[in-house]
Amino acid sequence: MEKHKDKKRLEKLRYKYRLVLMNEDNFEQKISLRLSQLNVIGIVSVFSLFWIGIMIYILAFTSVREYIPGYTDPHLASQVYKMELALDSLEHRYTLQNRYMSNIQRILRGEDFGNNENQGQPEIYDYSNIKNTTSVEDSILRAEVESQSAYNLYFYDAQAVDYDRNITDKGLMVFFKPISGIITNHFNAALKHFAIDLVSERNDAVKSVYDGIVIFSDWTINTGYVIAIQHPNNFISVYKHNSALLKQQGDIVKSGDPIAIIGDSGEQSSGPHLHFELWANGSPVNPLDYISF
Repeated sequence: MEKHKDKKRLEKLRYKYRLVLMNEDNFEQKISLRLSQLNVIGIVSVFSLFWIGIMIYILAFTSVREYIPGYTDPHLASQVYKMELALDSLEHRYTLQNRYMSNIQRILRGEDFGNNENQGQPEIYDYSNIKNTTSVEDSILRAEVESQSAYNLYFYDAQAVDYDRNITDKGLMVFFKPISGIITNHFNAALKHFAIDLVSERNDAVKSVYDGIVIFSDWTINTGYVIAIQHPNNFISVYKHNSALLKQQGDIVKSGDPIAIIGDSGEQSSGPHLHFELWANGSPVNPLDYISF
């Protein structure tokens, strides 16, 4: 009896039904399909499996899965680690750059460096607790290397100048006049005027007094457009109150190269002139002792 009922149910699933699509206005037959319940179940099952497969593929192999709670980008941990390394490097470089710019500003303001200040060494390092014993050979080698000024970090080209010279002998380095003009104010350390002021014709070019590399080229409130150049043997020349700058920080210049245009910029300027400073080993010197104007 049960087998008869099951057979009857199966036969009902196989009964054919006609699905007709007609035009409502003229009753014209457009589409006619003969389907059984079994056919409909099969079509719906295949269509559902197709869309389930597409959704599984999208969630498994595309970035959409990152928006599902519990899933993250597998490369995220590696990116975070690289970003942490980059941030640590940026913090270290910022510390060095901040100290460098602070030293340059002190030079431009005419301030001396204290003997106890830690110049150029980041504060994050502390070597005070390190104990080290050196051999006689090591001491001799260190003295030999330190005596060779060819390893001077302040200059860019070891072949451009003879480093085994005494900088106290002003005849060994021939400086170029920064500009042709009249000296209106002389060097006076007592009054903290660590420069000479030169008046020249309008729009005259200011020239580099010696070979070197530009370490500062920017605008300041007090002294206007300022450019500073690092020369061999730890000389630094500074040119203030310019109307325009022709070189940028990091540029390499030769003796006599135009670097700026004379002007009257900055709050401390009293008229068109060049405020020229010359520094040796971090201390201001009288330019007239080194340059013939």
